[in-house]
Amino acid sequence: MLSVRKFGYRFTPSSLALASLGGRLVKNKVSRCRPWASLSHRSPFPFMGSCPFNSLKIQAFLVNLMGGFMGLSAPSFSTMAERILVQARDPSRLCVEIGNALDESRFDDAWKLHQQYMQMERLPRKSVLNRLLTCFAERQDPEWLEKAYSLVEFVFEKDKPDLLEMETLIYLAIIFARHRLPVPASTVLRKLVEMEEYPPVNAWSAVVAHMSQTAPGAYLAAELVLEIGYLFQDNRVDPRKKSNRPLLAMKPNTIVYNIALVGCLLFETTRKAEQLLEVMPRVGVKTDAYLLIIMAHIYERNGRREDLKKLKRHIHEACSLGDVQFRQFYNCLLTCHMNFGDLDSASQIVLELLRKAKEAQNLLSAATPLVGIAGTVKSSPLAQSSKESSNPATIDSLGDPRSIEHPVQPYEEFSRDRNFLKLESEAKETLDVLLGKLHTRVELVTSEGGILRPTEIIYAKLVKAFLEADKVKDLAEFLIRAAKEDVPVSTGNSAVIHVINACISLGWLDQAHDLLDEMQFAGVRTGSSVYSSLLKAYCEANRLREIESLLRDARKAGIQLDSSCYETMIQCKILQKDNQGALDLFKEMKEAKISKSVHQEFEMLVKDCAESREAGFMAMLLEEIKEGQRVDCGVHEWNSVIHFFCRKRLMHDAEKALKKMMALGHVPNAETFHSMVTGYAAIGGKYLEVTELWGEMKVLAASSSMKFDQELLDSLLYTFVRGGFFLRANEVVEMMEEGKMFVDKYKYRNLFLKYHRTFYKKKAPKIQTEAQCKRREAALSFKKWVGLV
Repeated sequence: MLSVRKFGYRFTPSSLALASLGGRLVKNKVSRCRPWASLSHRSPFPFMGSCPFNSLKIQAFLVNLMGGFMGLSAPSFSTMAERILVQARDPSRLCVEIGNALDESRFDDAWKLHQQYMQMERLPRKSVLNRLLTCFAERQDPEWLEKAYSLVEFVFEKDKPDLLEMETLIYLAIIFARHRLPVPASTVLRKLVEMEEYPPVNAWSAVVAHMSQTAPGAYLAAELVLEIGYLFQDNRVDPRKKSNRPLLAMKPNTIVYNIALVGCLLFETTRKAEQLLEVMPRVGVKTDAYLLIIMAHIYERNGRREDLKKLKRHIHEACSLGDVQFRQFYNCLLTCHMNFGDLDSASQIVLELLRKAKEAQNLLSAATPLVGIAGTVKSSPLAQSSKESSNPATIDSLGDPRSIEHPVQPYEEFSRDRNFLKLESEAKETLDVLLGKLHTRVELVTSEGGILRPTEIIYAKLVKAFLEADKVKDLAEFLIRAAKEDVPVSTGNSAVIHVINACISLGWLDQAHDLLDEMQFAGVRTGSSVYSSLLKAYCEANRLREIESLLRDARKAGIQLDSSCYETMIQCKILQKDNQGALDLFKEMKEAKISKSVHQEFEMLVKDCAESREAGFMAMLLEEIKEGQRVDCGVHEWNSVIHFFCRKRLMHDAEKALKKMMALGHVPNAETFHSMVTGYAAIGGKYLEVTELWGEMKVLAASSSMKFDQELLDSLLYTFVRGGFFLRANEVVEMMEEGKMFVDKYKYRNLFLKYHRTFYKKKAPKIQTEAQCKRREAALSFKKWVGLV
């Protein structure tokens, strides 16, 4: 018998064999050592886990010695030795070693020690766990961030949220958001709310700001603002109670709403943005100047023209708006009028801008001698800021969210800012950057020195729309009035001349001739270049009657044609075997003494104008007409009607409007069906109607150009999951995954648990129909997809 008297233990080969099998409880009387209460069933040597050995060498010696007694080989016994050594560690000492490893930046060792601790005690103490998470977050390495998030998930799975501190989770959320990891960032914030550890709005607004710089993050940010705002709707939280102060500190403010709304605008989820706008009054959020402009963008994208008109009064009454904000508003208003085909309203706005610009220019010219010396005037700060804002390079640099870097604070410094003031300033700075990026999309209105002017793009769009609607007389009237209000230009460079030349280039000769006649009736004199271009085009088209009519008009107006025009007409007469007419034209050209130099200069002017790829009006007009698609204004009109009925919960009227819309030949789009689905969902219980609508959508998408977008599919998925229609829900999920659209699984997991927690939990019945079997399989498949199986 081997005796180790120093430690007071007695070992025998038979007792070791029994212990290794773990089949019996071995009791030995040992001097100077307390008896073992029980033996662990996990270790092949149960008594080794309870012996107070401090020396690893003695442990290894005993392990090898016991292996020799039992006839085990060294390689197979090494794993057993490691297990014994892990179980022999003191948990408190392991915590100290984890802290030392973190102090010395030995993160790999700290992670291994943590894993050893979890094998013994499952989770370390609160201070060690939070320190481990913050140190991993400070590294900002994707691998360590993933480990930190997995550790947080494990803590919540084990239902131990008390081990996590609020400041630690906020720090993790902001790090995740900065590294474009919106799902972990939003999950951490949602878990905080579930724990009733309410993060102040100063803190979580910065998380939302960083999330809103990617498409999935912007969608999640909007969902997060809606979820948190729901807690405060309709004065649910009493501000007079002292116990509600932490909750009230989390209440969304105007800044966080502005951030979420701009994120939705930048990534084209505007119907989600409109949903945010609808709940804002119920939450009690005040409107500021930025929010007014953001609302204008949302109304324009969603076709809410009446709301946009009502907003105009508030825009003009706001005292803190500059020319940049007015540019955005008028750009939205003009775009909305153009989408609805309201050319009269759009042209009136253009004329109004020209008139006000002319008045402001006259006032500025009158004030120049008073502020300048010897004709030199220094630009005002407003003009300088306006020029900078209109400079594309400046806007592009500001518009990129990654152009402003926020240095990551160490956790120690972060925790000292108890009011999260630095995060609040970070959120405001990011909002300014996002607003700058939104401003780059303004193209119909420009500003110079604080004076708003319409751009050549809106002229091109208006001309195209007037010509497509065959409203040549209205177009001529608009161009004449615009020429009177605009700065004086030469006759050959006016907008009217460019429009006529563009029509000639496109082969729209009748429209060009009609415009020329309208100019003549209005008493507006045009240059010879227009007549020459149109006569040449008529000659190429071999339209002799129009040539004679236009030539008479030119002679009556005293227009002197160039030599190239006469040569073209003479060749046309010869081809028609009208030799006498050709001779008369030749004599007329000789008598007028027309030189070749005029012809060359004219040809060069027309060629430069037609081939120019700069921001010339004619080139822009040609590009707009050739590449621009014709807008179906009726779709916008009917969408507005259907949205009104759905908003008022008049679904029977909405259904009739949809049928009338399709009967008139207008193809519904995603916005149309989104209004219908949300209208049915608001009433409640209309799941069969939504299912029928889903079938119509699929048929329409297969036979037309209608496309499903993320917002429409998300609203369908929510309705189907809420009603328990999992066969249809799985169809929507499949379509979203094929389109690589982001899906908020966290939301649908909670929705499933809220309404279908006990759904198909029991075993399947022995007797069930094929339809019941399919419904059961669909529900289980969806449950697995959201991660509940």
